[in-house]
Amino acid sequence: MNRTEQQLDATLEQILDLARWAPSGDNTQPWRFAVLDERRLVVHGHDTRDHCVYDLDGHPSQMSIGALLETMAIAASTFGLAMRAARNTDTPEARPTISVEFVPAPGLPADPLADAILPRAVQRRPLSRRPLTVTEKATLSAALPDGYRVHWLEGRQRVAAARLMFRNAKLRLTMPEAHRVHQAIIEWNAQYSDDRIPDQALGADPMTTRLMRWIMQDWQRVRFFNTWLAGTLAPRLQMDLIPSLACAAHLVLVAEQRPQRMDDYIAAGRAMQRLWLTATALGLQMQPEMTPLIFARYVREHRVFSGTAGMQEQAAELSRAGAALLGQQDWDTAVFMARIGAGQAATARSLRRPLRELLVPVHGGG
Repeated sequence: MNRTEQQLDATLEQILDLARWAPSGDNTQPWRFAVLDERRLVVHGHDTRDHCVYDLDGHPSQMSIGALLETMAIAASTFGLAMRAARNTDTPEARPTISVEFVPAPGLPADPLADAILPRAVQRRPLSRRPLTVTEKATLSAALPDGYRVHWLEGRQRVAAARLMFRNAKLRLTMPEAHRVHQAIIEWNAQYSDDRIPDQALGADPMTTRLMRWIMQDWQRVRFFNTWLAGTLAPRLQMDLIPSLACAAHLVLVAEQRPQRMDDYIAAGRAMQRLWLTATALGLQMQPEMTPLIFARYVREHRVFSGTAGMQEQAAELSRAGAALLGQQDWDTAVFMARIGAGQAATARSLRRPLRELLVPVHGGG
């Protein structure tokens, strides 16, 4: 009998059951668990770089794995356990493995962020424009490990960030490489989804959502509507411009040094998760805004991401706008971007695969 068929240790099961709620791009959940014994396991990671234009070099997926590890450590603390994690350097970059062990830690306090793990979610609907208080901002900044800080975009800069997101949405919605991703990640007629994004969580009104579903079935329809009927206008207004204006601020998580290695991105993901969980604990909502940073890296490294004429030039213009907004240094070392504000929790959201689907045999790979 292999480990996936055995009864999981009750404590380890509860830790993993919480850890699986870590955020991942488009709800891909790029992790599986091979349980070795009651306190040891191997996390088998994977990325989507081979078919997702947004997962450049697998770095966004690596940040998700970092968020998983941070969530795992927080969950373990509630059982008086400390987590030790080490990446195995002999595995392929696209399929990393991390050895994890939980050890008794007498006197270790339970991390208060554990209570925020389950309610943390993406809120794509408009939020309150109430500015964040000094205390809220200080609490968010204090949650970060050394080597990271928050660059706030408020007031007029919030409006400039909204313009950036509106322009960025046009790039996303007019390139076939992104269209293939969008086709795969949306679950239509759904309030919740175990492995994708439910359409009711997208932030568009029902009529626009129905039209999007019909249009997105075929790239030729997308091209026709984009060319002749301003097909991107309604979704860009509803899902990008209005929410980007209807928030307290945009935040950018900046690293002291530009991440270079996988371990740098895993560490950035751990910092991101602590920031997001702290926002949730404060009663604040967030929506990631990662694609401008991803396209900026394509531009910075002179890498082609689309076969459609004009896409590279649009991305270069967006990158210049982002650098003008943040300053070149912060733009180049940014690892995460989001909008934030007070507001109601999302009524439609991505769920997660059941834990049993995330368990793999010890010698079966990820």
